Formats: sequence, C-alpha cells, structure tokens
Amino acid sequence: MKFNIVIAINLILSMLVTGVFWGTWFTLTRSIDQFSAAEFIHIGKVIIANVANPMKILMPLTILWLIVLTGMKYPTKGKDFYLFFGSLLLMITTLLITLLVEVPIDDEIKTWTVNNIPNNWESIREKWAWYHGLRTVTSIFSFVVLCVGSVLCNKRPV
Repeated sequence: MKFNIVIAINLILSMLVTGVFWGTWFTLTRSIDQFSAAEFIHIGKVIIANVANPMKILMPLTILWLIVLTGMKYPTKGKDFYLFFGSLLLMITTLLITLLVEVPIDDEIKTWTVNNIPNNWESIREKWAWYHGLRTVTSIFSFVVLCVGSVLCNKRPV
C-alpha cells in the first residue's frame, strides 16, 4: 500500500510539471513568433511571475519523490527500477534545461521594456522557444516512462 501511495504522488507531481510545460508549449510557444515585441515582453513577464515560484517548489519536489520511488525499487533492479530511474534522469534533464537556459533568458526578459529591448530579441525568443520545446519533450517522456514503470510494477495476473 505504501508503495502505491508513492507511485500516486509521483504520477501527480510529474503530471503537474509536464502540464505546465505542455500547456505553455501548446498555447504559447507554437505561435510565439506572431507576437510583437511589446506583446512578447508583457506575456513573458506575466507568465514568469505566474510560474517561477510554484515551479521552484514543484520541480525539486518531483525529483525528490522520483528519487524515493527509484530507491524503493533499487533492491530488485527489475524493469520498473530502470524505468523509474530513466524517468528521474529525464526530469533532471528537464530541470537542467530550465536552470541553465530558460531561467537566464527569463531573467533577461524581466528587465526588458519596449524602449530597451535588445536588437537580437527575436533570436533570444527563438532560443527560449527551442529549449522550451526540448524540456517539454523531456518532461513528457519522463511522465510516460514513469507511467509504464508504474503499470509494470503493479501488473498482477487476472
């Protein structure tokens, strides 16, 4: 029973992280090049303000619970262990993309105004969009691998 609770917590947390990235990609990133500089600055600042603090808690918490789950399956080293470990690595990759690429760009955007936007703002926007797409993919794969591992470890004969 305790193990199933840990799986449920992991599925919920991973779904929430993935949902933030998928939702942003689906609703914003696919059409980000259609926004004027003023619109891009405004939307960027609003989204950063909305997600920055919650994600500072949610992503590390998700990784922590993935470590717990992976650790619980370490002694068996079955297929589910390797799937949970893969999910953990993918979520860590998602966090690294966020911290090493996306957050520094977000920190730049927070200082921009229409009057002081850099000349290369469109290339900065393209870099942000590309890496956001990448972290969306890594978070989706992390969630899928976690789901597969969860199904395999709870597989019982009918």
